[in-house]
Amino acid sequence: MAVAAPDFPPEFRDRFAALLRWRRDVRRFRRDPLPPGLLDRLLDLACLAPSVGNSQPWRFVLVEDEVRRAAVRAVFSRCNTDAASGYEGERAAHYRRLKLAGLEEAPVQLAVFCDRSTGQGHGLGRRTMPETLDHSAVTAIHTLWLAARIEGVGLGWVSILEPEAVAALLDVPPDWHLVGYLCLGFPESEESVPELEREGWQSRLGACRTVLRR
Repeated sequence: MAVAAPDFPPEFRDRFAALLRWRRDVRRFRRDPLPPGLLDRLLDLACLAPSVGNSQPWRFVLVEDEVRRAAVRAVFSRCNTDAASGYEGERAAHYRRLKLAGLEEAPVQLAVFCDRSTGQGHGLGRRTMPETLDHSAVTAIHTLWLAARIEGVGLGWVSILEPEAVAALLDVPPDWHLVGYLCLGFPESEESVPELEREGWQSRLGACRTVLRR
């Protein structure tokens, strides 16, 4: 049944723009637990994300067991050491000084997988671009990220991991592909400038969009 579209006033638009500017990749967390029920509410909002063919292929694994968490940290450490070897000189030294994950402190750790074998959606829209299943899981992560920010919760996306190793550690079905390993919690502090920019690794581009006209 057709309904009227919501009316988003200018004040809402301004606050939404502020939300996008204040979204941060957080690596420094307080250890305080999230309030009861908050994570469930955030995941409910994440599941409102768009997905190819309405496939909803995202699968969330809450990693609470300390043995598994320690194993994930070991994978990160190995991968981080390997990544550092790809740089030379001062850039390599700079890389080693960066804090690139909150795996020690974050009270919530969430692995997000894409179920590439899902029958949901009946394959619509992905025959020619099967990678859109993974893209759909990414949209769920971004939706979760924005929802968390509204609640004052920080999120850090840990990408310096071997997907197959993490999948094995978490004992998930073979068709589940790791898209993101997320750390969530309240940030140590609020910063107006992204950490990699503050640390001198990479400034944010002033105009990063490229529009071609054909």
